[in-house]
Amino acid sequence: MTKHIKDSNDDQRFQEEGGGISFHNEDKDAIRALIVVLDVKSSKSQENTGAGSRSIESSIQEIQGLAAAIELDIIHTEVVSLKAVIPATFMGTGKAADIKTIVHDNDVEVVIADAPLSPGQQRNLEKLWNCKVLDRTGLILEIFGRRAQTREGRLQVQLAHLAYQKSRLVRSWTHLERQRGGGGTVGGPGETQKESDRRDLQTGIQKLEKQLEKVKKTRGLHRKSRQKVPYPIVALVGYTNAGKSTLFNKVTSGDVMAEDMLFATLDPTMRSLTLPHGRKVILSDTVGFISNLPTQLVASFRATLEEVLSADLIIHVRDIAHADSDIQRDDVLTVLADLGVPQGRFNEMLEAWNKADLLDQESLVEKQNIAERSQKTVVLSSLTGEGIDDLLAHIEHGLAKNDNLVYLELDTTRGADIAWLYQNGEVLQRIDAEDGKTVQFEVRFAYSKLNVASQKFDTALIDSDEFDSNTSNSEGGEGEVAA
Repeated sequence: MTKHIKDSNDDQRFQEEGGGISFHNEDKDAIRALIVVLDVKSSKSQENTGAGSRSIESSIQEIQGLAAAIELDIIHTEVVSLKAVIPATFMGTGKAADIKTIVHDNDVEVVIADAPLSPGQQRNLEKLWNCKVLDRTGLILEIFGRRAQTREGRLQVQLAHLAYQKSRLVRSWTHLERQRGGGGTVGGPGETQKESDRRDLQTGIQKLEKQLEKVKKTRGLHRKSRQKVPYPIVALVGYTNAGKSTLFNKVTSGDVMAEDMLFATLDPTMRSLTLPHGRKVILSDTVGFISNLPTQLVASFRATLEEVLSADLIIHVRDIAHADSDIQRDDVLTVLADLGVPQGRFNEMLEAWNKADLLDQESLVEKQNIAERSQKTVVLSSLTGEGIDDLLAHIEHGLAKNDNLVYLELDTTRGADIAWLYQNGEVLQRIDAEDGKTVQFEVRFAYSKLNVASQKFDTALIDSDEFDSNTSNSEGGEGEVAA
Protein backbone atom coordinates (compact mmCIF):
# COMPACT_ATOMS: atom_id res chain seq x y z
CA MET A 1 0.00 0.00 0.00
CA THR A 2 1.47 3.27 -1.09
CA LYS A 3 1.61 5.99 1.55
CA HIS A 4 0.97 9.62 0.68
CA ILE A 5 1.59 12.92 2.38
CA LYS A 6 -1.66 14.17 3.78
CA ASP A 7 -2.74 17.77 3.80
CA SER A 8 -3.35 19.51 7.13
CA ASN A 9 -7.12 19.10 6.59
CA ASP A 10 -6.85 15.30 6.30
CA ASP A 11 -7.41 12.79 9.12
CA GLN A 12 -3.70 12.22 9.57
CA ARG A 13 -1.57 10.06 11.83
CA PHE A 14 0.92 12.87 12.07
CA GLN A 15 -0.95 15.60 13.92
CA GLU A 16 0.34 18.93 15.11
CA GLU A 17 0.12 19.39 18.88
CA GLY A 18 1.66 21.91 21.21
CA GLY A 19 3.76 23.54 18.53
CA GLY A 20 5.47 20.31 17.48
CA ILE A 21 4.72 17.21 15.48
CA SER A 22 3.20 14.45 17.56
CA PHE A 23 2.79 10.91 16.29
CA HIS A 24 -0.87 10.01 16.73
CA ASN A 25 -1.57 6.32 16.16
CA GLU A 26 -5.27 5.47 16.10
CA ASP A 27 -4.85 1.70 15.75
CA LYS A 28 -2.07 1.66 18.37
CA ASP A 29 0.31 -0.20 16.05
CA ALA A 30 3.92 0.96 16.20
CA ILE A 31 4.75 3.44 13.47
CA ARG A 32 6.99 1.81 10.88
CA ALA A 33 10.24 3.72 10.47
CA LEU A 34 13.27 3.59 8.23
CA ILE A 35 16.56 5.02 9.48
CA VAL A 36 18.99 6.54 7.01
CA VAL A 37 22.49 7.21 8.36
CA LEU A 38 24.12 9.81 6.13
CA ASP A 39 27.90 9.38 6.27
CA VAL A 40 29.66 12.23 4.49
CA LYS A 41 33.28 11.36 3.76
CA SER A 42 34.34 14.78 2.51
CA SER A 43 36.13 16.79 5.22
CA LYS A 44 34.60 19.98 3.84
CA SER A 45 31.13 18.56 4.41
CA GLN A 46 31.94 16.87 7.69
CA GLU A 47 29.83 19.33 9.63
CA ASN A 48 26.73 18.22 7.71
CA THR A 49 26.72 14.64 8.93
CA GLY A 50 25.43 13.25 12.16
CA ALA A 51 28.28 10.73 12.23
CA GLY A 52 31.05 13.27 12.81
CA SER A 53 34.28 11.56 13.86
CA ARG A 54 32.41 8.67 15.47
CA SER A 55 32.48 5.15 14.15
CA ILE A 56 29.61 4.35 11.84
CA GLU A 57 28.55 1.55 14.21
CA SER A 58 28.28 4.03 17.08
CA SER A 59 26.27 6.45 14.96
CA ILE A 60 23.85 3.68 14.01
CA GLN A 61 23.38 2.63 17.63
CA GLU A 62 22.75 6.22 18.73
CA ILE A 63 20.15 7.07 16.10
CA GLN A 64 18.44 3.71 16.68
CA GLY A 65 18.35 4.52 20.39
CA LEU A 66 16.79 7.91 19.66
CA ALA A 67 14.13 6.30 17.45
CA ALA A 68 13.44 3.62 20.06
CA ALA A 69 12.93 6.37 22.66
CA ILE A 70 9.61 7.24 20.97
CA GLU A 71 8.78 3.59 20.29
CA LEU A 72 9.12 3.60 16.52
CA ASP A 73 9.15 0.21 14.78
CA ILE A 74 12.52 0.29 13.00
CA ILE A 75 12.13 -1.99 10.00
CA HIS A 76 15.47 -1.19 8.38
CA THR A 77 18.60 0.95 8.76
CA GLU A 78 20.33 2.14 5.61
CA VAL A 79 23.84 3.63 5.56
CA VAL A 80 24.43 6.12 2.75
CA SER A 81 28.06 7.07 2.12
CA LEU A 82 28.52 10.39 0.36
CA LYS A 83 31.50 12.30 -0.97
CA ALA A 84 29.56 15.55 -0.87
CA VAL A 85 26.13 16.82 0.12
CA ILE A 86 23.64 17.30 -2.71
CA PRO A 87 21.83 20.63 -2.11
CA ALA A 88 18.38 19.46 -3.27
CA THR A 89 18.07 16.07 -1.55
CA PHE A 90 21.30 15.67 0.50
CA MET A 91 22.02 12.37 -1.34
CA GLY A 92 22.25 11.38 -5.00
CA THR A 93 19.18 10.55 -7.07
CA GLY A 94 20.16 6.88 -7.40
CA LYS A 95 20.37 6.27 -3.67
CA ALA A 96 17.22 8.33 -3.07
CA ALA A 97 15.40 6.09 -5.58
CA ASP A 98 16.67 2.96 -3.79
CA ILE A 99 15.30 4.25 -0.49
CA LYS A 100 11.98 5.06 -2.17
CA THR A 101 11.71 1.39 -3.12
CA ILE A 102 12.39 0.30 0.47
CA VAL A 103 9.80 2.77 1.75
CA HIS A 104 7.19 1.53 -0.75
CA ASP A 105 7.83 -2.20 -0.27
CA ASN A 106 7.74 -2.00 3.54
CA ASP A 107 4.90 0.48 4.07
CA VAL A 108 7.29 2.87 5.82
CA GLU A 109 5.48 5.80 7.41
CA VAL A 110 8.42 7.93 8.57
CA VAL A 111 12.06 8.14 7.51
CA ILE A 112 14.58 9.29 10.12
CA ALA A 113 17.62 10.97 8.58
CA ASP A 114 20.65 11.08 10.88
CA ALA A 115 21.70 14.53 9.71
CA PRO A 116 20.42 18.11 9.85
CA LEU A 117 18.31 18.55 6.73
CA SER A 118 17.51 21.95 5.30
CA PRO A 119 13.81 22.80 4.87
CA GLY A 120 14.16 22.32 1.13
CA GLN A 121 15.87 18.95 1.46
CA GLN A 122 13.23 17.73 3.88
CA ARG A 123 10.39 18.90 1.62
CA ASN A 124 11.92 17.35 -1.51
CA LEU A 125 12.53 13.99 0.17
CA GLU A 126 8.97 13.91 1.50
CA LYS A 127 7.62 14.46 -2.01
CA LEU A 128 9.96 11.82 -3.45
CA TRP A 129 9.32 9.13 -0.83
CA ASN A 130 5.65 9.97 -0.16
CA CYS A 131 6.09 9.75 3.61
CA LYS A 132 7.03 11.91 6.55
CA VAL A 133 10.73 12.74 6.96
CA LEU A 134 12.35 13.78 10.24
CA ASP A 135 15.94 14.86 10.53
CA ARG A 136 18.05 14.43 13.68
CA THR A 137 16.90 17.74 15.14
CA GLY A 138 13.24 16.97 14.57
CA LEU A 139 13.61 13.54 16.19
CA ILE A 140 15.29 14.97 19.31
CA LEU A 141 12.59 17.63 19.57
CA GLU A 142 9.96 14.90 19.37
CA ILE A 143 11.61 13.01 22.24
CA PHE A 144 11.84 16.12 24.36
CA GLY A 145 8.19 16.87 23.68
CA ARG A 146 7.20 13.49 25.09
CA ARG A 147 9.51 13.49 28.09
CA ALA A 148 9.13 16.98 29.54
CA GLN A 149 7.01 16.78 32.70
CA THR A 150 7.17 20.19 34.35
CA ARG A 151 5.40 23.25 33.02
CA GLU A 152 8.72 24.92 32.37
CA GLY A 153 10.01 21.91 30.49
CA ARG A 154 6.93 21.75 28.29
CA LEU A 155 7.14 25.47 27.54
CA GLN A 156 10.79 25.13 26.61
CA VAL A 157 10.11 22.24 24.26
CA GLN A 158 7.18 24.04 22.62
CA LEU A 159 9.34 27.10 22.07
CA ALA A 160 12.06 24.97 20.48
CA HIS A 161 9.46 23.28 18.27
CA LEU A 162 8.09 26.59 17.01
CA ALA A 163 11.56 27.98 16.32
CA TYR A 164 12.34 24.81 14.35
CA GLN A 165 9.07 24.90 12.41
CA LYS A 166 9.28 28.56 11.55
CA SER A 167 11.53 27.88 8.57
CA ARG A 168 9.72 24.67 7.66
CA LEU A 169 6.00 25.24 8.27
CA VAL A 170 5.66 21.49 8.73
CA ARG A 171 1.89 21.35 8.80
CA SER A 172 1.51 22.32 5.15
CA TRP A 173 3.11 21.30 1.90
CA THR A 174 0.77 21.80 -1.04
CA HIS A 175 -1.21 24.92 -0.14
CA LEU A 176 1.47 27.33 1.04
CA GLU A 177 1.14 29.74 -1.84
CA ARG A 178 -2.65 30.08 -1.77
CA GLN A 179 -3.61 33.69 -1.20
CA ARG A 180 -6.35 34.99 1.02
CA GLY A 181 -8.40 38.00 0.01
CA GLY A 182 -7.49 41.35 1.46
CA GLY A 183 -9.50 42.57 4.43
CA GLY A 184 -11.10 45.92 5.13
CA THR A 185 -11.89 48.48 2.48
CA VAL A 186 -8.52 48.30 0.81
CA GLY A 187 -8.24 45.61 -1.82
CA GLY A 188 -5.12 43.79 -2.85
CA PRO A 189 -3.91 40.26 -3.20
CA GLY A 190 -3.86 39.67 0.55
CA GLU A 191 -1.23 37.52 2.25
CA THR A 192 -0.13 34.06 1.22
CA GLN A 193 -0.92 31.08 3.44
CA LYS A 194 2.82 30.76 4.12
CA GLU A 195 2.96 34.33 5.41
CA SER A 196 -0.08 33.73 7.60
CA ASP A 197 1.37 30.53 9.04
CA ARG A 198 4.69 32.21 9.72
CA ARG A 199 2.90 35.09 11.44
CA ASP A 200 0.96 32.60 13.60
CA LEU A 201 4.19 30.85 14.53
CA GLN A 202 5.86 34.14 15.46
CA THR A 203 2.88 35.06 17.64
CA GLY A 204 3.14 31.68 19.35
CA ILE A 205 6.86 32.15 19.92
CA GLN A 206 6.35 35.56 21.51
CA LYS A 207 3.60 34.19 23.76
CA LEU A 208 5.80 31.30 24.94
CA GLU A 209 8.75 33.60 25.53
CA LYS A 210 6.63 35.77 27.83
CA GLN A 211 5.45 32.71 29.77
CA LEU A 212 9.00 31.40 30.07
CA GLU A 213 10.19 34.77 31.31
CA LYS A 214 7.72 34.51 34.20
CA VAL A 215 8.89 30.97 34.94
CA LYS A 216 12.49 32.13 34.77
CA LYS A 217 11.79 34.82 37.38
CA THR A 218 10.20 32.20 39.63
CA ARG A 219 13.21 29.92 39.22
CA GLY A 220 15.46 32.87 40.04
CA LEU A 221 13.54 33.44 43.27
CA HIS A 222 13.93 29.76 44.14
CA ARG A 223 17.66 30.02 43.45
CA LYS A 224 17.93 33.05 45.72
CA SER A 225 16.08 31.21 48.48
CA ARG A 226 18.54 28.32 48.18
CA GLN A 227 21.44 30.74 48.36
CA LYS A 228 20.22 31.83 51.78
CA VAL A 229 21.08 28.32 52.96
CA PRO A 230 24.88 27.98 53.00
CA TYR A 231 24.86 24.65 51.16
CA PRO A 232 27.02 24.35 48.05
CA ILE A 233 25.43 23.06 44.84
CA VAL A 234 26.93 20.08 43.01
CA ALA A 235 25.66 19.59 39.43
CA LEU A 236 25.78 16.34 37.46
CA VAL A 237 26.29 16.80 33.72
CA GLY A 238 27.09 14.36 30.97
CA TYR A 239 26.16 12.72 27.71
CA THR A 240 22.67 11.28 27.52
CA ASN A 241 22.41 7.75 28.95
CA ALA A 242 25.74 8.07 30.77
CA GLY A 243 24.04 7.05 34.02
CA LYS A 244 23.55 10.42 35.74
CA SER A 245 20.09 9.64 37.09
CA THR A 246 21.12 6.19 38.32
CA LEU A 247 24.06 7.79 40.14
CA PHE A 248 21.78 10.54 41.47
CA ASN A 249 19.37 7.96 42.88
CA LYS A 250 22.20 5.89 44.32
CA VAL A 251 23.67 8.66 46.45
CA THR A 252 20.44 10.50 47.38
CA SER A 253 17.88 7.68 47.52
CA GLY A 254 15.93 9.69 44.96
CA ASP A 255 13.26 8.49 42.56
CA VAL A 256 14.35 10.09 39.29
CA MET A 257 13.47 8.06 36.20
CA ALA A 258 16.58 6.02 35.39
CA GLU A 259 16.41 3.67 32.42
CA ASP A 260 18.74 2.45 29.70
CA MET A 261 17.24 5.00 27.35
CA LEU A 262 18.36 8.21 25.69
CA PHE A 263 17.00 11.37 27.35
CA ALA A 264 15.34 9.47 30.21
CA THR A 265 15.59 12.67 32.27
CA LEU A 266 14.68 16.13 30.98
CA ASP A 267 13.49 18.11 33.96
CA PRO A 268 16.18 19.05 36.52
CA THR A 269 15.88 17.52 39.98
CA MET A 270 17.60 18.63 43.19
CA ARG A 271 18.10 16.68 46.41
CA SER A 272 20.06 17.29 49.59
CA LEU A 273 23.06 15.05 50.22
CA THR A 274 25.11 14.63 53.38
CA LEU A 275 28.78 13.91 52.72
CA PRO A 276 30.82 11.44 54.84
CA HIS A 277 32.10 14.14 57.22
CA GLY A 278 28.67 15.67 57.76
CA ARG A 279 28.76 18.52 55.26
CA LYS A 280 25.46 19.02 53.43
CA VAL A 281 25.25 19.81 49.72
CA ILE A 282 22.50 20.13 47.12
CA LEU A 283 22.91 17.65 44.25
CA SER A 284 21.36 18.59 40.89
CA ASP A 285 20.55 16.13 38.10
CA THR A 286 20.34 17.82 34.68
CA VAL A 287 19.29 16.92 31.16
CA GLY A 288 21.80 14.85 29.19
CA PHE A 289 23.64 16.29 26.21
CA ILE A 290 24.15 14.73 22.80
CA SER A 291 26.21 15.39 19.69
CA ASN A 292 24.77 18.07 17.40
CA LEU A 293 22.30 19.12 20.10
CA PRO A 294 19.75 21.36 18.34
CA THR A 295 20.52 25.02 18.88
CA GLN A 296 16.81 25.62 19.50
CA LEU A 297 17.00 23.32 22.54
CA VAL A 298 20.20 24.83 23.87
CA ALA A 299 18.60 28.28 23.74
CA SER A 300 15.25 27.16 25.16
CA PHE A 301 16.76 25.18 28.03
CA ARG A 302 19.29 27.85 28.94
CA ALA A 303 17.23 28.98 31.95
CA THR A 304 17.10 25.43 33.29
CA LEU A 305 20.78 24.79 32.70
CA GLU A 306 21.68 27.97 34.57
CA GLU A 307 21.78 25.65 37.59
CA VAL A 308 25.05 24.37 36.13
CA LEU A 309 26.48 27.88 35.84
CA SER A 310 25.76 28.63 39.50
CA ALA A 311 27.01 25.27 40.79
CA ASP A 312 29.95 25.22 43.19
CA LEU A 313 31.19 21.95 41.73
CA ILE A 314 30.45 20.26 38.40
CA ILE A 315 30.71 16.49 38.04
CA HIS A 316 30.97 15.19 34.50
CA VAL A 317 29.47 11.69 34.44
CA ARG A 318 30.88 9.61 31.57
CA ASP A 319 29.99 6.19 30.23
CA ILE A 320 33.56 4.94 30.34
CA ALA A 321 32.59 1.62 28.74
CA HIS A 322 31.30 3.34 25.59
CA ALA A 323 33.53 3.10 22.53
CA ASP A 324 33.16 6.85 21.88
CA SER A 325 33.48 8.01 25.48
CA ASP A 326 36.21 10.54 24.64
CA ILE A 327 34.19 11.99 21.76
CA GLN A 328 31.13 12.26 24.00
CA ARG A 329 33.27 14.11 26.53
CA ASP A 330 34.18 16.70 23.89
CA ASP A 331 30.50 17.11 22.95
CA VAL A 332 29.55 17.81 26.58
CA LEU A 333 32.33 20.37 27.01
CA THR A 334 31.25 22.09 23.78
CA VAL A 335 27.66 22.47 25.04
CA LEU A 336 28.88 23.71 28.44
CA ALA A 337 31.05 26.31 26.71
CA ASP A 338 28.04 27.39 24.63
CA LEU A 339 26.09 27.83 27.87
CA GLY A 340 28.75 30.20 29.15
CA VAL A 341 30.68 27.96 31.55
CA PRO A 342 34.16 29.57 31.84
CA GLN A 343 37.08 27.57 30.51
CA GLY A 344 38.77 27.75 33.89
CA ARG A 345 35.94 25.77 35.48
CA PHE A 346 36.67 22.83 33.21
CA ASN A 347 39.96 22.39 35.04
CA GLU A 348 38.09 22.18 38.38
CA MET A 349 35.53 19.68 37.09
CA LEU A 350 35.42 16.16 38.52
CA GLU A 351 34.98 13.25 36.14
CA ALA A 352 32.95 10.24 37.26
CA TRP A 353 33.84 7.33 34.98
CA ASN A 354 30.60 5.40 35.26
CA LYS A 355 29.55 1.88 34.17
CA ALA A 356 32.78 0.28 35.36
CA ASP A 357 30.81 -2.94 35.78
CA LEU A 358 30.75 -3.25 31.97
CA LEU A 359 34.57 -3.21 31.67
CA ASP A 360 36.70 -6.35 31.54
CA GLN A 361 39.28 -6.73 34.30
CA GLU A 362 42.20 -5.51 32.22
CA SER A 363 40.39 -2.36 31.08
CA LEU A 364 39.12 -1.73 34.62
CA VAL A 365 42.65 -1.82 36.08
CA GLU A 366 43.88 0.49 33.29
CA LYS A 367 41.12 3.06 33.97
CA GLN A 368 41.71 2.92 37.72
CA ASN A 369 45.43 3.58 37.25
CA ILE A 370 44.67 6.61 35.04
CA ALA A 371 42.15 7.91 37.58
CA GLU A 372 44.60 7.62 40.48
CA ARG A 373 47.16 9.71 38.62
CA SER A 374 44.67 12.44 37.69
CA GLN A 375 43.29 12.99 41.24
CA LYS A 376 40.15 14.48 39.63
CA THR A 377 38.70 11.25 38.29
CA VAL A 378 36.76 8.44 39.95
CA VAL A 379 36.03 5.06 38.41
CA LEU A 380 32.66 3.80 39.62
CA SER A 381 29.50 1.89 38.89
CA SER A 382 26.28 3.64 39.84
CA LEU A 383 24.55 0.28 39.39
CA THR A 384 26.63 -1.79 41.81
CA GLY A 385 27.79 1.06 44.07
CA GLU A 386 31.48 0.40 43.43
CA GLY A 387 33.50 3.63 43.79
CA ILE A 388 30.62 5.69 45.28
CA ASP A 389 32.48 6.28 48.56
CA ASP A 390 35.51 7.43 46.59
CA LEU A 391 33.32 9.88 44.64
CA LEU A 392 31.87 11.38 47.83
CA ALA A 393 35.40 11.86 49.18
CA HIS A 394 36.40 13.62 45.95
CA ILE A 395 33.33 15.88 46.24
CA GLU A 396 34.37 16.89 49.75
CA HIS A 397 37.90 17.59 48.58
CA GLY A 398 36.73 19.50 45.51
CA LEU A 399 34.40 21.70 47.55
CA ALA A 400 37.12 22.38 50.11
CA LYS A 401 39.39 23.61 47.32
CA ASN A 402 36.61 25.85 46.03
CA ASP A 403 35.91 27.26 49.46
CA ASN A 404 37.42 30.70 49.83
CA LEU A 405 38.60 32.39 53.00
CA VAL A 406 37.73 36.05 53.45
CA TYR A 407 39.01 38.32 56.24
CA LEU A 408 37.13 41.47 57.11
CA GLU A 409 36.59 44.00 59.85
CA LEU A 410 33.17 45.51 60.60
CA ASP A 411 31.76 48.03 63.04
CA THR A 412 29.63 46.30 65.66
CA THR A 413 26.76 48.57 64.63
CA ARG A 414 26.43 46.64 61.35
CA GLY A 415 24.31 43.92 62.90
CA ALA A 416 22.45 43.03 59.68
CA ASP A 417 25.70 42.56 57.76
CA ILE A 418 27.17 40.43 60.55
CA ALA A 419 24.04 38.27 60.52
CA TRP A 420 24.45 37.90 56.74
CA LEU A 421 27.93 36.45 57.26
CA TYR A 422 26.58 33.73 59.52
CA GLN A 423 23.70 32.94 57.16
CA ASN A 424 25.70 32.77 53.92
CA GLY A 425 29.15 31.64 54.99
CA GLU A 426 30.96 29.54 57.55
CA VAL A 427 32.41 31.83 60.22
CA LEU A 428 35.66 30.19 61.31
CA GLN A 429 36.83 32.87 63.73
CA ARG A 430 35.38 36.03 65.23
CA ILE A 431 37.51 38.55 67.14
CA ASP A 432 35.92 41.41 69.07
CA ALA A 433 38.08 44.48 69.65
CA GLU A 434 38.79 45.44 73.27
CA ASP A 435 36.97 48.74 72.85
CA GLY A 436 33.89 46.89 71.55
CA LYS A 437 33.62 49.10 68.46
CA THR A 438 34.83 46.67 65.78
CA VAL A 439 34.86 42.95 65.15
CA GLN A 440 37.01 40.87 62.79
CA PHE A 441 35.87 37.75 60.96
CA GLU A 442 37.52 34.86 59.16
CA VAL A 443 34.80 33.46 56.91
CA ARG A 444 34.80 30.66 54.37
CA PHE A 445 32.47 31.13 51.39
CA ALA A 446 31.43 28.66 48.74
CA TYR A 447 32.22 29.49 45.12
CA SER A 448 28.69 30.79 44.41
CA LYS A 449 28.81 33.24 47.34
CA LEU A 450 32.33 34.62 47.02
CA ASN A 451 31.65 37.36 44.47
CA VAL A 452 28.55 38.51 46.34
CA ALA A 453 30.48 38.72 49.62
CA SER A 454 33.42 40.52 48.00
CA GLN A 455 31.13 43.18 46.53
CA LYS A 456 29.03 43.54 49.66
CA PHE A 457 32.05 43.99 51.96
CA ASP A 458 34.45 45.61 49.54
CA THR A 459 35.56 48.35 51.95
CA ALA A 460 35.70 46.01 54.94
CA LEU A 461 38.12 43.45 53.51
CA ILE A 462 41.49 43.11 55.25
CA ASP A 463 44.60 41.04 54.61
CA SER A 464 45.13 37.81 56.51
CA ASP A 465 48.18 39.31 58.27
CA GLU A 466 45.92 42.05 59.67
CA PHE A 467 43.70 39.44 61.27
CA ASP A 468 44.63 39.29 64.97
CA SER A 469 44.02 35.63 65.72
CA ASN A 470 45.93 35.88 68.99
CA THR A 471 43.46 38.24 70.64
CA SER A 472 42.28 36.75 73.93
CA ASN A 473 38.58 37.23 73.27
CA SER A 474 38.64 35.31 69.97
CA GLU A 475 35.66 32.97 69.63
CA GLY A 476 34.56 30.38 67.12
CA GLY A 477 31.95 30.50 64.41
CA GLU A 478 29.18 29.46 66.81
CA GLY A 479 29.45 32.70 68.86
CA GLU A 480 26.58 35.11 69.31
CA VAL A 481 25.71 37.41 66.45
CA ALA A 482 26.25 41.02 67.34
CA ALA A 483 23.09 43.06 67.59
